Amino acid sequence: MKKRSVSISGHRTSISLEEEFWDLLNAIARQQDRPLARLIAEVDRNRIKSAEPANLSSALRVYVLKHVLAEHSEKSPEKG
Repeated sequence: MKKRSVSISGHRTSISLEEEFWDLLNAIARQQDRPLARLIAEVDRNRIKSAEPANLSSALRVYVLKHVLAEHSEKSPEKG
């Protein structure tokens, strides 16, 4: 686990994630040409709106998983 502090909506918060998730979040932010803090803030806003998952670390893991699965499905040839 690696803990990092980020600023979201003007306040500092600490997030604990496995290094692999930090690596993927950084890659996604670069791919989307935006700062990591902005990506995290967006995930946080969406988490608050939906009330699931309950904490930011879990929301970030789910975001990364959904992103990776979406990329995988785009690259996979259709069965048929």
